[in-house]
Amino acid sequence: MEPIIIVLIILVVLVFIALIKTIQVIPQASAAIVERFGRYTRTLNAGLNIVVPFIDSIRNRIDLREQVVPFPPQPVITQDNLVVNIDTVIYYQVTDARAATYEVASYIQAIEQLTVTTLRNIIGGMDLERTLTSREEINAALRGVLDEATGKWGIRVNRVELKAIEPPTSIQDSMEKQMRADRDKRAAILQAEGVRQSEILRAEGEKQSAILRAEGEAKAAALRAEGEAQAIRTVFESIHAGDADQKLLSYQYLQMLPKIAEGDANKLWIVPSEIGDALKGLGGALGNFTPGGGTPSAPTTPLEKPSID
Repeated sequence: MEPIIIVLIILVVLVFIALIKTIQVIPQASAAIVERFGRYTRTLNAGLNIVVPFIDSIRNRIDLREQVVPFPPQPVITQDNLVVNIDTVIYYQVTDARAATYEVASYIQAIEQLTVTTLRNIIGGMDLERTLTSREEINAALRGVLDEATGKWGIRVNRVELKAIEPPTSIQDSMEKQMRADRDKRAAILQAEGVRQSEILRAEGEKQSAILRAEGEAKAAALRAEGEAQAIRTVFESIHAGDADQKLLSYQYLQMLPKIAEGDANKLWIVPSEIGDALKGLGGALGNFTPGGGTPSAPTTPLEKPSID
C-alpha cells in the first residue's frame, strides 16, 4: 500500500504543478510573451489566461505603463569646443510587447546609447550660449530622432527632458562674473534713472511753486493797489462831500502823497484841479514859516513821479 500512496502523492503534486503552469494571471497594464518550444506563440494580455503546461513557457513579462528613465551625465562637446555635462530624462512606453522582446536585445540600453549619440550630434552644432538657452529646441529634436528610431522596437518616446546642463568650472566662474557685472550695471542705471526722475520732479515742483508764488504776489499787488485806489477815491469823495476849505484839502493831500507814491509802477499821479487852489492857500498860510519869507509854489497838474532806472 505504501508504494501506491507515494505514487498518488506524486500524481497529485504533478497535477497541482500542471494547474499552476496552465493558469496564468496577467496584471493590468502588463503583457506576457508565450513561447512554445522556443518559438513565439502569442502575447498574453491582462486577465486570466490558459497555456499548455510543460509545452508553453512565459518568455518575458513587460510593463505597458509609461516609464521614466534618467540617464547619467554625458560629456558633450559644443561647437565652440567646450565640454558640457548633460543629464537627460526619457519618458517612454512599450506599445508592442513582441517587438520590444525580439527586435532589440535590451531596449533600455539601446535608448540610452541612441540618446547619447543623438545628443552629441545636436549639441555639436550649437555654441555654449545657444545650448544653455535652447532647451526646448534640443528636447524637440532629440525626441523626434528617438521616436523615429524606437518605433520599430515597439517603443514610443513621449518626452525627452534635459535635466541639467553643466558647463566647465572656469566657464561657470566667468558666467557668474558676467552676470554680477550685468546686475551691477542694471542697478547703476536704475539708480541714475531714479536720481534723474527725482531731479526732474523737483525742478517741476519748484517751477510750479515759483509760478504759483508769482501769480499770488501779482494778485496780491493788484488787490492791494485796487484797495489803495479805492481808499484814495473814498477820501477825495469825502472831502468833496464835506466842502472842505483849501487848508484842510491841502493837508489831506499831503497826507495821501506817500501812499500814492508807493510802488514802482506809480510813475504818473493824477491830481484833481482843486488841489492846486488848496495848495496856494496852504502856501500862503505857511509863508511865515519858510526861510527868507518866500511862498512855496503849488504843484501843477498832473505831477509825474521821477522814474528810477
